[in-house]
Amino acid sequence: MISFKFCRLVTIITFCHGTGLGWFAPMLFKLQTPSETPLDFVVSVEQGSWMGALVNLGGFTGNVLFGLLLDLIGRKACIYSLALPHIGFWLCVYFAQSIEYLYLARFLGGITGGGTYVVIPIFIGEIVDPTIRGRLTSLFTLTLNSGMLAGFTLSSNVPYHIIPLVVISLPLLFLLIETFFPETPTFLLYREQEEKAEKSFKFYQSYKAGNKEDIETFNAKFSELRDSVLAQKSQTDVVTWRDFVSKRALGTLGMGIMLMIINVFTGSFALLNYTSSIFFAIETDIHPNTNTTIIGVVQIIGTITAIILVDRYGRKILLMFSTAAMGICLAGFGLYAFFAEETSVDLTPYRSWLPLLFMALIILSANVGVIPVTFVVLVEILPAKIRAKAASICLALLSIFTFIMIKVFPPFMHTFGLSATMWACASFAALGLFYISIFLPETKGKSMNKDDV
Repeated sequence: MISFKFCRLVTIITFCHGTGLGWFAPMLFKLQTPSETPLDFVVSVEQGSWMGALVNLGGFTGNVLFGLLLDLIGRKACIYSLALPHIGFWLCVYFAQSIEYLYLARFLGGITGGGTYVVIPIFIGEIVDPTIRGRLTSLFTLTLNSGMLAGFTLSSNVPYHIIPLVVISLPLLFLLIETFFPETPTFLLYREQEEKAEKSFKFYQSYKAGNKEDIETFNAKFSELRDSVLAQKSQTDVVTWRDFVSKRALGTLGMGIMLMIINVFTGSFALLNYTSSIFFAIETDIHPNTNTTIIGVVQIIGTITAIILVDRYGRKILLMFSTAAMGICLAGFGLYAFFAEETSVDLTPYRSWLPLLFMALIILSANVGVIPVTFVVLVEILPAKIRAKAASICLALLSIFTFIMIKVFPPFMHTFGLSATMWACASFAALGLFYISIFLPETKGKSMNKDDV
């Protein structure tokens, strides 16, 4: 189907964002090492923590900005706009003459990232069949992780100023490709452009006029979509604060916010940002940047697993497995770190593989459920009427939570040790397992234009 092909093409921008995220971890290690920095200055620990955290302030900006624009200018225009701050990111990296350039770069990169989390899942959800929606929304995370692996590899092996020249071609290619695809039929129906909506629906359904049965099937599908959208629109054309304080809206918003808390404070994104520094601190025998690249491969394996399983076994079971496995592995990594930091036990036989194994299992577990499936569920649980704005609220909070996590992670680890840091994240994984098991409904196969769960 065209919709499947376009889902792959539209996630080029998530690959670009992932490359920018992956670039950071190995490059920060270089920038903080006087003998390895490619620039005329060395980044301090405090400046490095701000570089890590500013991407989340940019993410918050992107969440709010694109949340407002999504229903104002449409899905297609928002997707097109995602490439612009990312281009600015690489320009700032290339021309960096002081730390302020890198601050701005990370902020701009965050705007693109925050926007993609709002726009792409909703766009995909509106153009694909519910039976494959989970897999295609998880594709968003697969391309993000593939981009991070590319960023890890480039940052570790390619000269600093060559990287922007190579990767800036991708967002430019994205701008060109995106011009050939129409707005989503759902948005066009909301705008009362039924003729364009029908053409768009035909495009994404790969519809070609055939026999009478094919025509009737298409007309039935389009009529169902039109009726559900118009029924929702007929309630009111304006979303007011009352729509957010109904029992159902508050309940689903609460679920969405809780999913954001679980996503952030189980620690996967913080671990990915500071992977090289963590491996350096734990004194592994493998070079920290090599470990980081291996973790990038593990991310992709985990996400592919999620894509295969999410529409087969459902969202809830994957989230339960993911949080349980993360909790166990985080606790195990914390125990290893405790022996390394607080005792004189000889860990030489284990240093070359055990920390890497724990980290790989944590990231693998996160990418099977907590990282990709969270955003599938978020789009599916929110009422259609407030979906765009409510998703923006949840994702803005995600950026705030992530900013806090990324900013406090290094000083927390420095003050209390890596073991306590891992155990704190394991506690949030246990909380997530309890919450998901008891309160989160299964949303597999749920209609995107109905408010039932």
